Amino acid sequence: MKEEHTFVTVQSRGVISIPCAIRRHYGLDKPGAQVELIERAGEIVLRPHVAVPVDQAWFWTERWQKMEREADAAIAARDIVITEDIEDFLAELDL
Repeated sequence: MKEEHTFVTVQSRGVISIPCAIRRHYGLDKPGAQVELIERAGEIVLRPHVAVPVDQAWFWTERWQKMEREADAAIAARDIVITEDIEDFLAELDL
């Protein structure tokens, strides 16, 4: 993606306005949209932040993330069973 530069004026109390086209492009034109502000080595970076939809919040619980890490580790270690069809899969469940 081509890097573009846009200059905005810092208003009183530190308020800035993100141009409409940029807000629309990153989904920041929706109510409650957020931006992550990152300070690093002489830069201030704004990154669009998409809140997790309520119906997907379960995925980000510590318990579920722990299970995801365990699954990733099992896959990386090739400690998995691959079946060719549903019958083989069901047979594996009967262990």
